Amino acid sequence: MNIDSNAEQVLSLVTKYGAKGDLIVDQGNAISLKARDGQLEEHKVTSSRIFGLRVIKDDKVGTAYSEAADSDSLSSLVEQALTNASYATPEVHEKILANDAQLSTDDGIFCPNETATTDDRIRLALELERELASRDKVKNVPYNGIQDGVGERHVFSTEGLHASTRSRSCSAFAYALIEDGEKNAMEGSGQVARLFSDLDKTSLIEKVYQDAIDILNGEPVPSAHYDVIFNKEMQASLFGVFSVMFSGKSAKDGINPMRDKKGESIADPRLTIIDRPDLMEGFGYSLFDDEGTPTEALELIKDGTLTSLIHNSMTASYFESESTGHATRGPRSTLGVGLHQLAIKAGDADEKELYSGKYLLITDLTGMHSGANAISGEFSFGASGYLCENSERLKPVRNITVAGNFYEMLQAISLIGKTSHWNWQRSSFMPSIRFADVAISG
Repeated sequence: MNIDSNAEQVLSLVTKYGAKGDLIVDQGNAISLKARDGQLEEHKVTSSRIFGLRVIKDDKVGTAYSEAADSDSLSSLVEQALTNASYATPEVHEKILANDAQLSTDDGIFCPNETATTDDRIRLALELERELASRDKVKNVPYNGIQDGVGERHVFSTEGLHASTRSRSCSAFAYALIEDGEKNAMEGSGQVARLFSDLDKTSLIEKVYQDAIDILNGEPVPSAHYDVIFNKEMQASLFGVFSVMFSGKSAKDGINPMRDKKGESIADPRLTIIDRPDLMEGFGYSLFDDEGTPTEALELIKDGTLTSLIHNSMTASYFESESTGHATRGPRSTLGVGLHQLAIKAGDADEKELYSGKYLLITDLTGMHSGANAISGEFSFGASGYLCENSERLKPVRNITVAGNFYEMLQAISLIGKTSHWNWQRSSFMPSIRFADVAISG
């Protein structure tokens, strides 16, 4: 049986038992490679398919999953989900949407034909580790890898929905540990592309090595308040840590500090933040969410004012609103919400203005989850980077702590750059932001 036939069997049974439901089918294959000391340490090939069913009957929700696709297993899947629902507490806001759309992404764009062989991938993994390890002062390359795979998702419902997407991604990453006497440092980076041939080993090696060498002799700076610019990786991570501020689910649960601030000014009036699932060059591109709701760009903050939270159908119903196309659900998980691709509108500061005077460029943050309280906005992270002046690096900086309140920082923006950049995972598209008066402990 093919996936369509599997879905028809499952959803027909759901309807037969007087319930409504939706079915997620995830399948894919991937290869993962890792090298060590010039030899292939890991060569893992995986292939999977999993069915995840959600049923709703008498306002009670039940979920179940199966990795088997035979008729008996799929029948058991329905029975288990219905049994789980029978023990659940009623949730009047969670419904199966009246959506009979037929949606599919373009394989030519998101899942192009790949001509690279397994030997090509193995060769790159070995060369990446060996050539980086051969550089001066590099002790070893403890973390590295090549990952390549195709993922496929189908969403069906008893209302007639069928949404499907296939995507390919290949990535390379490496971290170099360097030593010079008693000093050591480790830095890393990565690349991601649709096709293996678009990975650039040489530039990746050069970046990782140069980042590690540059930071090696870093020392603390005096404790004070500094203007701070986070590099594109750390800025994306920082906004990700506090993304709960946009969550309709956390608002429903009473743990979103922005729950009652829609329409209020919460940031510098130059700041506009948009979720952009429609940016095809990003790897967070989504034609539809995990309930099959079509997605579109959504302004979250406009000119400093909170304009929207992100919702699935349940949180939208709770707040008497409409789904914004941000439902998340996996075959083994319940309904949630999540961003697709966070973007910040470019500002008007050119590079000369953005990098004028003295400032700290932060290139690494540690303890980003343990050191942050997403509800209060308070954070304290270990950090490293460079003390800079007029675009020139004066000296590397290590063993410092950057602390403050993220929500207050949004109101202490000095400048917003006019050029946007993807982070290396291609999940966020942002210009550089210069924050004023950030507390640094050295």
